[in-house]
Amino acid sequence: MFELLIDPHAWAALVTLTVLEIILGIDNLVFISVLVSRLPKRQAHRARQIGLALAFLFRVLLLAGLTWIIGLTRPVVQAYGFDLSWRDIILIGGGLFLIAKGTHEIHVEVEARSQGKPAAGTRKAFAWVIGQLIVVDLVFSLDSIVTAIGMAEQIEIMVAAVAIAMVVMYVAANPVAGFISRHPTTKMLALSFLLLIGVALIGDGFRFHIPRGYIYFAMAFAAAVEVINVLASRNRRKRAKRN
Repeated sequence: MFELLIDPHAWAALVTLTVLEIILGIDNLVFISVLVSRLPKRQAHRARQIGLALAFLFRVLLLAGLTWIIGLTRPVVQAYGFDLSWRDIILIGGGLFLIAKGTHEIHVEVEARSQGKPAAGTRKAFAWVIGQLIVVDLVFSLDSIVTAIGMAEQIEIMVAAVAIAMVVMYVAANPVAGFISRHPTTKMLALSFLLLIGVALIGDGFRFHIPRGYIYFAMAFAAAVEVINVLASRNRRKRAKRN
């Protein structure tokens, strides 16, 4: 353990892996923020905390079962010329779920906005949100840990990187959720991101890797444009009040 503390290569691996884990955590955080946005404020906060706790728990459990995780990458079925492992099947299933969920939420936003929020204050609605959080947290956690295994050899570095990334996610959760809640147009943007991420997960499942840099650049550019629109709208409202 002490050797890792004085090894510059270990520190370089920790920094690199931490940055990557934070970036991968953005996908998870966006989905959590969008999913809980339909719940009442009190339940939304509770569901967000549960979602983040599950994301951390799944990552820790997957790290503890490295041998099992490595076994998930072995082919188990052949389909249309592809040798698919359990990891591939989980990623494809998770990607399809994100596309279906994103499409459904976009439909609700576009077609049913005037109906207001559904009856989300019931225990059934809360349990349904938690169930979806479990599925998506598991998919994102698997993707995150497999990436960590490919980039670092020491379990200590993996655990430290995941822990730091989860702290960043926890700190950013409320500001991100609050921003999406205050500016409804950003929710549509976030849902579009989920569709992109779903396509990327399906591509990874079929061994057609879409460089995440392209996706995150598109997300960052679109988010920057949306921030400019929000600021412009705020300035217009201020001018209207003065007049």
